[in-house]
Amino acid sequence: MNRPILYIAITNHGFGHTTRTAAIAATIKKLCPEVLLILVTTAPRWLLESYIQGDFILRQRAFDLGIVQTDSLTMDKPATLAKLQEIKKNQNSLIASEVNFICQNRVKLILADIPFLAAGLAKAANIPCWMISNFSWDFIYREWEGEFIEIADWISNWYTKSDRLFRLPFYEKMAAFPNIIDVGLTGGSPHFPYEEIRTNWGITAPLEKTILLSFGGLGLQAIPFWWFRFTSNSLSQRQSISELAIYYL
Repeated sequence: MNRPILYIAITNHGFGHTTRTAAIAATIKKLCPEVLLILVTTAPRWLLESYIQGDFILRQRAFDLGIVQTDSLTMDKPATLAKLQEIKKNQNSLIASEVNFICQNRVKLILADIPFLAAGLAKAANIPCWMISNFSWDFIYREWEGEFIEIADWISNWYTKSDRLFRLPFYEKMAAFPNIIDVGLTGGSPHFPYEEIRTNWGITAPLEKTILLSFGGLGLQAIPFWWFRFTSNSLSQRQSISELAIYYL
């Protein structure tokens, strides 16, 4: 019996999509140890290895862009538009070059979070494409209007060619997808007990008053600590800080 091979394409924008999908890949590996995972992303191998135990193939390819950013909060829309137009111009060659790899390695399924050209790869290779996310890139770009409308329409058209979307909580409508299955949140398994982390980092605040702020692989030039100034006696301000924490996490 041939070893099942799963091709997992991950959007190249920060580390958020990578860590979310790596957690899913790790669970697949535990449930089906015989599966060979092909992780297709420009994210570093050490990040994937921190989630996935056992062997996998890392194929460093990019089939979408996300947003060009100088840090986790600063967006460069003109540069983003230029790179998206370049991907659109070269889409046929990008698909053709990768389909050879997919067919030669007998891939039977593509799982994508959530590069739009993954659907084109699947159609060209005549295999299914399942996607997972709570938003799609056409939703992001359409809000920017102007020349981004044409880009959003182009991306929506690719999403319509996918076979299935596992829609995560806190989603936008994602209307381009023809077959939607709503699922729960994903999550990774902690490597360290929280008490060990508190000791190593010298954290003395109570657990319920400790917040982890993560900005993925893009970093941050300065954290706006002024947003966190609130009094413990103000219910509305406590609600605001909770909402802000959820947004950042």
